Order: sequence, then C-alpha cells, then structure tokens
Amino acid sequence: MYATSILKNRDFAGLLLANTILGAAFPVQLILGGLAGLMLAPDPTLATLPSSVQTLAGMVAAAPFSLLMGRLGRRVGFALGGLMTLLGAITATLAVYSQDFALLCAAHFLMGSGWASFQYFRFAAGEVVKPNWRPVAISLMLSSLLVAAIAGPQVFIIARDALAPVPFAGAYAATGLIALLGLVPLAAVRMPRPTSDTTGRPTRKFAALAALRRPAIRQAIGVAAVSQGVMVFLMIPTPIAMVGCGFSEATASDVVRWHIVAMFAPSFFTGFLIKRFGARRIAVTGLVIIIAAAVAAALGLSAMHFYGSLIILGIGWNFGFVGGTAMLDAAVSDSEKAAVQGANDTIIAFVSTVCAFASGFVVSSIGWEVLAMISGGVVVAAIALLISDQIRSAKT
Repeated sequence: MYATSILKNRDFAGLLLANTILGAAFPVQLILGGLAGLMLAPDPTLATLPSSVQTLAGMVAAAPFSLLMGRLGRRVGFALGGLMTLLGAITATLAVYSQDFALLCAAHFLMGSGWASFQYFRFAAGEVVKPNWRPVAISLMLSSLLVAAIAGPQVFIIARDALAPVPFAGAYAATGLIALLGLVPLAAVRMPRPTSDTTGRPTRKFAALAALRRPAIRQAIGVAAVSQGVMVFLMIPTPIAMVGCGFSEATASDVVRWHIVAMFAPSFFTGFLIKRFGARRIAVTGLVIIIAAAVAAALGLSAMHFYGSLIILGIGWNFGFVGGTAMLDAAVSDSEKAAVQGANDTIIAFVSTVCAFASGFVVSSIGWEVLAMISGGVVVAAIALLISDQIRSAKT
C-alpha cells in the first residue's frame, strides 16, 4: 500500500519529524500567552494580548514566508522560522524576569512569525509524494502534531517552575530548546527546487489576486479561514475562562491538551476520507461539527462542558481545515503556489487575528456563554454563504 511507503520517503519523514518537534512549541505558547499575559497585563482585559499579537504576527509573516520559500526553497523558510521562535523564546524569558508586558508581547510577535513558517509544512508534504496521495500526505503531516499536543502541555507543566522563583520562565526557555531541536531533521530533507518564473515579476505579483476570483479557491480559503478563526475565538480564552470559574491552571492545561489532541488525531484518517468522499464534503462536515462544539460550550461551565466542547471543536477544526487545505491544493497550479498559498495563509491569519483580539474582550466583558453563541452563529452564516456561492457558481 502506497500510504505505507509515504512514511519510507526520506524527505517526507524528515519533514514529519521536524514538524512534530517544532509543533510542540504551539501548545506551550498557547498556554503561556494567556497565563503570562494575565500575570503581567496592567488590566485583565489585556490578558490575551500576547496571544493576539502572536496571531497578528502570523498574518504579517504568512505571505513573506510563502514568497521566500517560492524563491529560496522550503528549508530556508522553515529554518528561519525556527530561529525566530528561538529568539522569541529568549525574549519572553527576559520579559517574565523583568516583569515587562510590552516585551512579552514583542516576544510573542517573534514566536508567531516563526509559527507562520511552520504552517507550510502541510503544503511541503504534498510536494514530496505522488499527486493523487497529496490529501493523505497533508493529513498525515498534520497528524504529527498529535505528539506535540500530548508533549507540549507536559513540557509546560514540567518546565514552568524550572527557573523558580520566576513563574513561567522555564517554560519559555523550554520553547527555545524545542525550536533548536526542530531544526536538526531539516538537514536531511531535500525539497524540490523552486521553479523559475519566466513570465516576469508583474504576473507573479498579481497571481494571487486573480486566483482569488476563482470559486474553487475562494471557497477553499473561506472554509479554512472560518474553521481556524472560530477555533481560535473559542480556544484562546479557554484557560482564562476556566481559571475564572475556579479551575486550576493544570486543569486548564489539560483541557487545552485534549483539545489539541482532538485537532490532530483525526488526521490519521481524514486524508483517506477526503479521497473517498471528496474534500468539500469533509470540510462542510467540519463546519457542522464546530457548530455542535459551540452549542456544547454554551450549555454550561462545568469541567465536562469545557472538555467536551473543546474536544468537539478540535475534531470540527480538523475536518474543516484539512478539507479546505485539500480543496486549495487541488485548485492551484505549481506556478500559482507561492502567491496563492501566501494569500491563503494571510487571510486565515487575518481572520484568526480578529478573532483572537475579539475573544479576550468578549470573554471578559460579556462572558463565555455569549462567546460560544457568537461562534455558532458565525459558522451558520458561513455555511449559508458557501451554499449560496456554490449555487451562484453553478449558474455561471
């Protein structure tokens, strides 16, 4: 079976290992952004600002990283992302030592920029396998983050007091070590060289804008952006909401861990479901599951509600995001990849940034249940727009 041979592909295996290691920094940063922000913020409403700034950095860096990779190759982009994550971790460690909230936000901006480069591992996976197995490769690449989902929160729990008496300094230092280790497997990876653009710079400059008019690309980006945005809107304020309800930091960390497990565990079979049923059906199924997660979150504030809603949310995100990525991969040509993938991740990061900034305000001023209801309403509207766009496209 060729799916087994994918794992024997040296280049895919190297990408998989690097993504697994580097991905372990994500849950640590997620937990730290809220808790360290709450510790240092001059006002509780600003507690999610470091996480929001990190998401903003992802938006700013997405397109430049894609264009950089289109010119110099994937390995250069991934290595630069790892170095930025390392620098951000060092800066964050200094920030908690000096109790400097602004420096903490700057550190999360650096880490968010580094994380933006890691988002292209999923596209890189499809470039080292046969075309008809790209959905499986993309899905398996995301499944590697399951290890990160399990290891990351554990790293936070073990390392948070490693540099006591300064809270969270050890966890930030551990994030820097993760970034260093993640660069090692990239040395063995040989990615296809970027194709030369013989049509001239103006064509490349406007390629993304022209491609966005195509319904297939427009819908793929929309599904992925809504899946990511609503997931961020619910996920980022979860530790703060739980601590506010009287739960411990360890319990909040465990909820985040199981949420991230639910985000990536389905990737072991999502690609095969896409091959059988099609990317669009799986993506829309993901949006419906996210609505179910929002309903579950709105029903109560018990541990069961937090665990249940965040786990369902993770599954819905996986179907929606992987489905949207597969839709996009099938809709673009090799010459469009750098521009379109950069536009895709910029739009996704923009939506995520808006949702990240809004989530802190909503949860602190209106409450968790209202935030959950807003999430469900947004996805319902997105499904209606997707159906409308599909009908309109079929008529033209």
